[in-house]
Amino acid sequence: MVLTMATTNTIINSIKDLKSLYEQLRKGKASLLKLIDESELSESVFNSNAIENSTLTLKETERILLEQEISRNVTVREVFEAKNLARVLEYIRSKPNEPELSTEIILLLHKMLMGNINDVIAGRFRKKGEYVRVGTHIAPAPEHVERMMEEIILDYSADHSSYFIDKIAKFHLDFETIHPFCDGNGRMGRVIINYQLERFGFPNVIIRDKEKRIYYEAFREYKDHKKTKDMEKIISLALTESMHKRIAYLRGDKITSLADFARVHKQSINALLNAARRQTIPAFREKGVWKIGKY
Repeated sequence: MVLTMATTNTIINSIKDLKSLYEQLRKGKASLLKLIDESELSESVFNSNAIENSTLTLKETERILLEQEISRNVTVREVFEAKNLARVLEYIRSKPNEPELSTEIILLLHKMLMGNINDVIAGRFRKKGEYVRVGTHIAPAPEHVERMMEEIILDYSADHSSYFIDKIAKFHLDFETIHPFCDGNGRMGRVIINYQLERFGFPNVIIRDKEKRIYYEAFREYKDHKKTKDMEKIISLALTESMHKRIAYLRGDKITSLADFARVHKQSINALLNAARRQTIPAFREKGVWKIGKY
């Protein structure tokens, strides 16, 4: 079956323009960018864990990361899932000049992710007899995992012609299809997306729990039809939103909610929300609330 990639020239040019503006504005403002990263850490952790059915709320995730008590009993596992993922995300943000993706890096990040949760499986691929499934998808037998991982890493590294979002989307789809670990595959896959974006000089993105249905549909499209365009769209929209947010802050815009913006400018909030979701306006989310910068 022919593999179809679909990132359009319109999206490519838009991201190129945003990247150019981002690079221009970020000079001398590393401390501000660090604050933005720190402020959205709990949101990143919450969304990735929620996709994996964690019961923690965003507020509870924030409190756990701040070492504060929360008002209900949660499992030790959920606490470590939050703390460990935050630690991994902070680690990759602090290592923008680390080498390209490799088996060693993936295993290191997985060890950090699963430490104190399940040390027996942390930092290693599935072994003989360790089978996993996601929904109706049964992942390849463990004896094929190491070879398959080496193949997708090599394919990714050797591909110098595809657009970077197409490469990252294809790797993510392949990684989750292989499901190389006994546990933590979804969170690891989304960590790797950000690790890869860092290598291209882009900020981190958030794949959101509210869009889980679309995200899972992208995997079905790949499994059934070998189409990558849905995942490419998810990543390109997330990256565009991340850039819009940082540009607004770097430019010193006055940040307002989209609802207030609609009221002041006498525009339809529904039309603006639709435009925000399509990223045809420079809107972005903070704690689930759509906002926009005014300058």
